[in-house]
Amino acid sequence: MSVTVASGRPDLTAAAAAARPADAVLVDLASGPSGLSEAEAARRLAQGANVLEARRVSWFHVLVRQFASPLQGLLVAAAALSFATGDQVNAVIILAILLGSALLGFVNEYRAEKTAADLHGRISHTAVVLRGGTERPVPVRELVPGDVIRVGLGAIVPADARLLEAEGLEADEGVLTGESAAVDKAVDPVPEGTNLAELTSCVLMGTVVHAGSCRAVVVATGPHTEFGRIAAGLAQGLPETSFQRGLKQFSLMLLWVGLSLTVGILVINLLLQRPFLESVLFSLAIAVGITPQLLPAVVSTSLAAGSRLLSKRGVLVKRLLAIEDLGNLDVLITDKTGTLTEGRIGFEEAVPAAGFRGDDGARRLTELAVLCCEVDPAEPGASGAGQNPVDAALWDAFPDLPARVAGHPRLSLRPFDHETRTMETVVSSPDGPSRIVKGAPEAVLDACSGVTDDDRAALEALFRRGARVVAVASGPAQRADAGSSGQDRAHDAAGQLTLAGYLSFIDRPKVDARASLARLAGLGVEVKIATGDNALVAEHVTSVLRMAPGSVLTGAQVEAMDDDALAAAAAGARTFARVSPEQKARIVKVLRRTHSVGFLGDGVNDALALNRADVGISVDSATDVAKDAADVVLLEKDLGVLADGVMGGRRIFANTIKYLLMGTSSNFGNMFSAAAASAFLSFLPMLPGQILLNNLLYDSSQLAIPTDRVDKEQLRKPAHWDLRAIRRFMVVFGPISSLFDFATFGLMLWVFHAAPEEFRAGWFVESLATQTLIVFAIRTRRIPFVRSRASVALTAGVLAVVAIGAVIPYTAIGEVIGFWPLPADFFLALVGMVVLYLVLVETAKHFYYRAADARSMREEPSRAEERAAARVAVGLHHGHARVHRRAAPFLVHTGKAKVRRPPGHGVAAGRR
Repeated sequence: MSVTVASGRPDLTAAAAAARPADAVLVDLASGPSGLSEAEAARRLAQGANVLEARRVSWFHVLVRQFASPLQGLLVAAAALSFATGDQVNAVIILAILLGSALLGFVNEYRAEKTAADLHGRISHTAVVLRGGTERPVPVRELVPGDVIRVGLGAIVPADARLLEAEGLEADEGVLTGESAAVDKAVDPVPEGTNLAELTSCVLMGTVVHAGSCRAVVVATGPHTEFGRIAAGLAQGLPETSFQRGLKQFSLMLLWVGLSLTVGILVINLLLQRPFLESVLFSLAIAVGITPQLLPAVVSTSLAAGSRLLSKRGVLVKRLLAIEDLGNLDVLITDKTGTLTEGRIGFEEAVPAAGFRGDDGARRLTELAVLCCEVDPAEPGASGAGQNPVDAALWDAFPDLPARVAGHPRLSLRPFDHETRTMETVVSSPDGPSRIVKGAPEAVLDACSGVTDDDRAALEALFRRGARVVAVASGPAQRADAGSSGQDRAHDAAGQLTLAGYLSFIDRPKVDARASLARLAGLGVEVKIATGDNALVAEHVTSVLRMAPGSVLTGAQVEAMDDDALAAAAAGARTFARVSPEQKARIVKVLRRTHSVGFLGDGVNDALALNRADVGISVDSATDVAKDAADVVLLEKDLGVLADGVMGGRRIFANTIKYLLMGTSSNFGNMFSAAAASAFLSFLPMLPGQILLNNLLYDSSQLAIPTDRVDKEQLRKPAHWDLRAIRRFMVVFGPISSLFDFATFGLMLWVFHAAPEEFRAGWFVESLATQTLIVFAIRTRRIPFVRSRASVALTAGVLAVVAIGAVIPYTAIGEVIGFWPLPADFFLALVGMVVLYLVLVETAKHFYYRAADARSMREEPSRAEERAAARVAVGLHHGHARVHRRAAPFLVHTGKAKVRRPPGHGVAAGRR
């Protein structure tokens, strides 16, 4: 146990307080049964109020961040250089693209920055506090550690507090743990190191009192609470995603290539004693030329089109870049409750005991269970509404049962008792009063005689499946006292009971979850479950959903590992059970080292992990905080739309990569040609303004790439940034473009004996034609036009730009920028060069991709060895976990009557 003294005020964590006796906690907090004095409370309040202060969001800082990437810096430089070279039109276009992209990012990021503030609305405004021995309402923000508070039914717990007294207390902690059922609370301390979901001697900020009431001492407030830690984590802002990292690395690569070419060309021109200003402007134009100026426009257009398409399929995209990240996913971590399961307890099975087996055994068992409910089935208008979740599920499953048992009027009822962990009723029957007991299996079995080994084996099998089990027993009861009447009549609890059997309840998987997860698996997305529920329940869900096998890591095991060990263990794990919100976020963090990770969740307990993932995904029925923390919200409960989103993201990413491959290879080839030409020509091969116009026309032809079709094989697996592959592509295909540039140089100099103005016009037309038409070869690994056709918009855009480029030398615009008209023979030669160029590119593409496939096959064994090593590491580190899971029915949900378990495990009666 550790007590921290912050600014002169004692603070305890909920876990530390839960493990200490209540009296000892009061001493640790320098408090007492009558609470703090007003003076002491005021002194402690001065050290910090019970509020969750989200980070202040500055619109200016968010806007500035939009210009922080290297690519944005390159585009700013490109605009400045365009102004410097006298091309104001190109500069204005670049600035418009830059500002439009920045504005789009600003709107989405500024909205995401306010996520943490939504946590404040979940906290009640006042609390009943005992100050100086007198109870009075106090604003929640004025609570301090050491305050004694009273919390009743339906209240939202205002701070983390250690129980001093509890009367039938149950709390709905799904907001923090993700569990669908309320948790029984008791004053008894829990063992040290207990998981957040099992801190039964504490109530936690933001949770809701589901039943009963309590008196408790506040141990932590504001950011020191479990709830506050989530808020603090969200206030740290969004992490950089894999797509953003890739884009930044790509931009840095272009920056170095551009600087190298600029310096090299400038040195060459100065050595040739060319005019200094002309040489500088030409070098800067080359640097601008290699910059993909319209990349933000292409990305934004792709994302906007993808967002509209996904919204029609029930996927709301809040952060546009998340679409690309969604397509790149190779690991999806999902919460269980409410996302894969229905989020509520449902009746599963009735298992009669040995003495009740027969054709009507299950019917008799369920009739007894309905008779022993809080609502009397014989009452007019009786229904399952308003009952505890287990009884409500039973009534929903058998709507005809109340009418069948109406002939057995109730003589008395003892509601669910947390001490005995059972409830009891006496009903009238032809053979005399009959006593029915329902509750926790071990408590009911203790009161029964004649329990067989088969009965215990049946209970163990239910627990092994992860079911929540209620046991039902019956026996004769003495007649009630004649002086009493109706529900007030007492009954005699003496006499042996006979076990009738067990009723199992479970949070059922959604009907569409299995098919949706199978689709994701087919797309190469590995699915893992992270839940606050116990391992048995989680494993049962994975079994029902037919997910691939894998190891199980518990929250305690995660806590004991450093990040490196956790990264190795998490790689081979399928399920993370009993994990806290912070542990979920940490799992996401370590997996992001080697994977593009998505997180799917719907509770406040998932918000931190949603915020930390490459792409956070929530559902329409989620809490507001979860939906605000997510990047993508599934508007339909059909999780199959997530697979649609992955496909859409991959389509957009594939089209973005097409633009990058084209831009880097063709631009690099043209700039390399310009650098080489400037070394032997007596004049500049193209003027700065002509280079910028060529680059603008080329980029404009690619604006239709977002509409392009994508081959099916490109959608089957996740796609990731691979700068080495982009560099190889640039180095291979760029020089091919340069070969035809050099051929054009020879044609213009030695065949047409062209003047500088005519030479520049010829190279302008040829370079524009080759670097735009190459899109038809680069866009697919198949044979273009035959096995893979481009979209109509892309085809029309490319052909239109080629036609415009060919016409410009004959127009007034061409005369203004320094072009002369070209001879007709030039275009005959141009057609031949373009056809030969496309054939050569197609041939090179065949060998390039064959080499890439061979390289991939050589690298695959090493990756497989790494995965195998990770699985071995998991097995060595957690080999004991397998033994515990085999023994789990005895350690966690034991059916052995003499083994004591923490309150609430396996209890489904009362208000469970």
